[in-house]
Amino acid sequence: MTALGTGRAPNASVLALAGLLTASAINHFTTEHFYYAVVPPSITSRKVSRRDWVHASGVIEFAGAAGLLLPQTRRTAAVCTAVMFAGFTAGHISALRRACGPKGSPKARMIHGLRLPLQVPLIAWAWKARNG
Repeated sequence: MTALGTGRAPNASVLALAGLLTASAINHFTTEHFYYAVVPPSITSRKVSRRDWVHASGVIEFAGAAGLLLPQTRRTAAVCTAVMFAGFTAGHISALRRACGPKGSPKARMIHGLRLPLQVPLIAWAWKARNG
């Protein structure tokens, strides 16, 4: 393996992860409200809205997908994707805490209760993609 990547085409797992990232990125722009609850209120302001954060993360996911497909950038893209998923965990925790609060609903608790643990296999999948 070279410092620039594996030098070979992505395996099926890497292609699937790139596909997931692409679909999610598209969804960040077509169904942006779905992601609003995962944006912690503490990082929004008059200058940077939830919508801005959702769109920025969509762009990052597109970049991660593209990086995974190229041998020269696959390793770096995989590590960055794992870090991204780990970072998203804070948003999922925040969303679940709010869903369990006085303004939460049973539906929100169920949705965020399911989304939070999905971060663990996503982080592992991205980390494994370093070698694929």
